[in-house]
Amino acid sequence: MKHRLFLFDLDDTLLDFRASEHLSFQHTMQVLGLDTLPDGLFSQYQAINVALWRSLELGEVTTEFLKVERFRMTFLAHQMDLDPKEASDIYLASLANSVVLIDGARQVCETLAAIGEVGIITNGAEHIQRLRIASSGLQDYISFVATSEGSGHAKPDVRFFEYAAKMAKPFSKDQAIIIGDRLDADILGANRYGIDSCWFNRDRLANTSQAVPTFEVAALDQIVPILT
Repeated sequence: MKHRLFLFDLDDTLLDFRASEHLSFQHTMQVLGLDTLPDGLFSQYQAINVALWRSLELGEVTTEFLKVERFRMTFLAHQMDLDPKEASDIYLASLANSVVLIDGARQVCETLAAIGEVGIITNGAEHIQRLRIASSGLQDYISFVATSEGSGHAKPDVRFFEYAAKMAKPFSKDQAIIIGDRLDADILGANRYGIDSCWFNRDRLANTSQAVPTFEVAALDQIVPILT
């Protein structure tokens, strides 16, 4: 295997963010006094959240703004008299404790950590992502964590990957690979930075983007064989 630095996206690559997000949102609403959620509340929150993350990646909003604004917009759309800052605080605390591993995450990290260095590259809040990694049980296999909040730039910005590269012990573009589920952030970022990439395409989607992955897998246990 030529690769010695394995840069993993976190959410929906190693950790099942879809599952964690749903659990945390339900918990947040229950704490705020809603045992039964209005129809469409969670799906609208998801749509607003995704749009705000796209804005973050374009440098249009900050992480701190996003954390609260997604709840403010959701509550406004449903005419709910709830405090978005309180909701954000409850949600983030819950998210750190609602960690669900994607099948094969522990094994692939353990195997690749024995071959080289495993780093995390994530567009997320530094404190929360570190707590989630600690809760996941993957911490022993991970050498460093690079976040958009720590970098000041988000994937696919080349400056984010330059920031992550400085955290690696030895760094060579020829020996590095990015592994992630998002074509527009992980794979496009790898293309722009000039390193290999592996698209974790769990849902077996068609690639209609301009991003070109070096490898493609549908399950994490396919990564080591395909790189070997």
